[in-house]
Amino acid sequence: MSQWGPTARLSYWAFHADRRPAYMRFAYLHLGSDRGAEQAVDAAFDTIMGEWLRMLHMDRLDAYAWTVLKRCIVDRQHPRDPWLHRPEPMDTSAFEAALREARADRYEVLTDTIRFYSAASRLVERQRDAVLLRYGLRCTPGEAAAVMGVDEATVRSHLGQAHRRLARLLDTSAGS
Repeated sequence: MSQWGPTARLSYWAFHADRRPAYMRFAYLHLGSDRGAEQAVDAAFDTIMGEWLRMLHMDRLDAYAWTVLKRCIVDRQHPRDPWLHRPEPMDTSAFEAALREARADRYEVLTDTIRFYSAASRLVERQRDAVLLRYGLRCTPGEAAAVMGVDEATVRSHLGQAHRRLARLLDTSAGS
């Protein structure tokens, strides 16, 4: 980085400052711990920093960075040492949602959240990402699009497809 020009340095740090909060929330949702999320996001930004000068010439820099982040999350989810395996974070998220919902029946909130995340886990990757950003992290479609490095219309399309698939999956599982 010391050999970069001032424009490259400023653009990297601006990208870092803009994306890090959303990346941390997304990584936490998947990894279930601050430590795991921070390690995954730090690893992603280390990789991005190493590729930054090349990335500046890409049409979809954000999409490439999103791919790097997701690879780093997967690396943390499936460590090489089986003794380090942690519980799936969607289970943790369901419990956290139940605790946040003080006015509702906590058991009902917990079971609904587990059913939703279980169904969401069966979506294709881009649909699942859009759903988790939109509903799990409460991003607007525009914010989700910026984080994923795609057009807002693409996120809306993924959400529409996901809604239809989730309706089928949840309807099927409710009847079981």
